[in-house]
Amino acid sequence: LRIAMLSVHSSPMGELGTKDTGGMSVYVRELARELGNRGHRVDIYTRLNGSRHKQIAQINDKVRLIHLRAGKNGQMNKLDLYGHLDDFFRELEKFRTRESLHYDLVHSHYWLSGRVGKWAQESWTIPHVFMFHTVGAVKNSTVGSEKEPELRTVTEKHLARSCDRILVATDKERDHLIQHYGASPQMIGVVPCGVNLDLFSPRDKAKARQELGFAQDESIVLFVGRFAPLKGIDRLMEAMCHLQHHQRLRLIIVGGDGRDAPEFQTLQKLARNFGIQEGVTFVGRIEQDNLPAYYSAANVLVVPSYYESFGLVALEALASGTPVVATKVGAMESILKAGTTGHVVSNGSPLLLAKGIEKFISGSNGLSAHELRASVLRFSWSNVASAMIDQYAAVLRQWDFPTCCCGTVSMG
Repeated sequence: LRIAMLSVHSSPMGELGTKDTGGMSVYVRELARELGNRGHRVDIYTRLNGSRHKQIAQINDKVRLIHLRAGKNGQMNKLDLYGHLDDFFRELEKFRTRESLHYDLVHSHYWLSGRVGKWAQESWTIPHVFMFHTVGAVKNSTVGSEKEPELRTVTEKHLARSCDRILVATDKERDHLIQHYGASPQMIGVVPCGVNLDLFSPRDKAKARQELGFAQDESIVLFVGRFAPLKGIDRLMEAMCHLQHHQRLRLIIVGGDGRDAPEFQTLQKLARNFGIQEGVTFVGRIEQDNLPAYYSAANVLVVPSYYESFGLVALEALASGTPVVATKVGAMESILKAGTTGHVVSNGSPLLLAKGIEKFISGSNGLSAHELRASVLRFSWSNVASAMIDQYAAVLRQWDFPTCCCGTVSMG
């Protein structure tokens, strides 16, 4: 297949942990790379947001990342970017015409890309496969301080009813789309996120701590992610207040846009207000290749989010041999097994989060690092790509296009 993949606002090669670059960017990059390994040709189109990028970057032999100009140079607010989506599509068309490119389908990620994908569907007369990654209407019902504009929810509702195929990471997200946007259940396919099992694997905890400069006798609670309100770092900090009777307890926070960012200043002030500032370390954003050491050094990873479409970091932690405590978001209930691989908190209160964390800092959870890793082997990117190819084949059959399918692999 020749696939046009759209990730307009967030580059799959961007700096993970910053404001607009998170799990979706990992998903796009790893999926495209695995599809390329299978022989499919993938062109990922993203917005050029800096002068240092070449227009075309080769991810592997079959996968290219193509930067297109839209709006002003540098970072742009996502709502402001909406007004420049037509510029983005014009640049895409110029590039496609110049290169004499023809695609079998377009796969767009996030609502901004979905808008461009809809134009491509109509102009190129090919199927449009769309992934929300997060759903605006659900964010509005769960995160009071971070309301999404009506423009987004109206656009998403239109996309939910007009795409050839909607792909979601969980059954829960499928139900949300049916409930909030009236999406047809028959048009929705479920394909989970994946994890790079070559990168994320158990390491010796003592060596990982020595490498990172952490004390061997500390109990380490880890957070990895963006500093967005929906990530729930506030209630994780409050949970730490309930654990102050534990000696040598430390919260390590990985992510963010740097110490000058207002989000960092807010969290630092919150730590002071809770009186836990001495036990909190802000590491900042780090490259993904360096993440396995942090997972291996920790006693437990915490996902305290108010909303997640999946929760990719939980897979990464488990693949690295570290248990996870999480709120009832994304795929957490299907990934985590209570008391062994992790713990899902019923209502996300800081006190219950603290009790969940305490299970894994008070002693051994009974499973070895390799047993924890075994619980997520089914989420290899190879399995995810096979499931995705089946979805592509199904939508192309509906369009009566000739295509091939590389086999079905059960996701368990």
